[in-house]
Amino acid sequence: MLFCDLTQSWSEQGGGVRTYLVNKRRHIIDQGRDRHLLIIPGATDEVTEDGRAITVTIASRRVPGSPNYRLLVRNKAVRAALERFRPDLVECQDAYNLPWAALAYRRRHPATAVVGCYMTDFPTVYIARPLARFTGRAIARGFGRIGYAYVERLYNRFDATCALSEAGGAARLRAVGVERVEVVPLGVELDEFSPRRRDPALRRELGLAEGQPLLIYAGRLDSEKKPEVVVDAFRRLPRALGAQLVLLGDGPQRPGIAALGDSRIHMPGFVAGRAELARWLASADLYVSAMADETFGVSIVEAQASGLPVVGVAAGAMIDRVTPATGRLGPIGDAAAMAANVSEIWNGEHRAMAAAARANALRFSWKRSMEILFDGVYARALARRRSLGAG
Repeated sequence: MLFCDLTQSWSEQGGGVRTYLVNKRRHIIDQGRDRHLLIIPGATDEVTEDGRAITVTIASRRVPGSPNYRLLVRNKAVRAALERFRPDLVECQDAYNLPWAALAYRRRHPATAVVGCYMTDFPTVYIARPLARFTGRAIARGFGRIGYAYVERLYNRFDATCALSEAGGAARLRAVGVERVEVVPLGVELDEFSPRRRDPALRRELGLAEGQPLLIYAGRLDSEKKPEVVVDAFRRLPRALGAQLVLLGDGPQRPGIAALGDSRIHMPGFVAGRAELARWLASADLYVSAMADETFGVSIVEAQASGLPVVGVAAGAMIDRVTPATGRLGPIGDAAAMAANVSEIWNGEHRAMAAAARANALRFSWKRSMEILFDGVYARALARRRSLGAG
């Protein structure tokens, strides 16, 4: 069979969608039978065929404010790629124009299954929450409801919908009337992300003495991820604690954070390679994140696999990922509460939490994720297509 992934959310610099798709392609190729077609935005129009792995890049402009991403709006080129290779199943990780290209392809080829993957809770993240700053909460919620009406209309056209966690998407989708919703947790490279990667030399380079806590965050430095709340929380910690903070990643908030001139805050930028990311995580003591809308929380589980307790917010997938045994959750946007949670963990049983965090992460292997996806979701989506054809 030919499985296709169609997405806007592709970045050569990393990110959750890219990690998911790279591991999915590896799974397909390793099985030795099927083929994989990846349709993504790029700098130029190009087709690369490497055995059973096919990649179609479609020339697309960069997204303003997010230079690592491109906006793929050329649906005609997408439809041409689908017609050329004729996939048996198409999965879309976006909710904008691309799913409609896939659905149009299915109208011409009714045996094709189309699956949606709810990677971002966009009516809240990109509509209601930003608008609330300018229009007030009531009006913003109204526009958010329009967004969720669109979600119900679009995702019920799919043969199946994947959510990455119950609290991070599945519950919301069901609440707005989406049918055929299944949870497919992502995975983590459990051998690569491990406390064994801890590097005392890295800690010495940062000037950390024994007993000084190192806090770490990994992700884009933008308004969606809210690193400014992490920085605010860090700066509220008592200086006598001797804590330092590492922000891995890049984005529009980097200059403002750098302008604080706080020598205890380190911003190495984007870290190339999973091994280097694993080394940074394992060399820290606590993972901190103020992101309120995680649909799965790859960075959370990678940190837990590295043996880090997590301090986050009681929203989205963090509710599923962080328990009292593995960390602490506080209100959204509350830097004071986050600082208090950091202090509580560090002055409490943080070593026991580190062990519990690692144990929790061991549940999330890519092997398990792919088994749920291919043997469950995809099998049922393809069966649905066959039954509709028979009818």
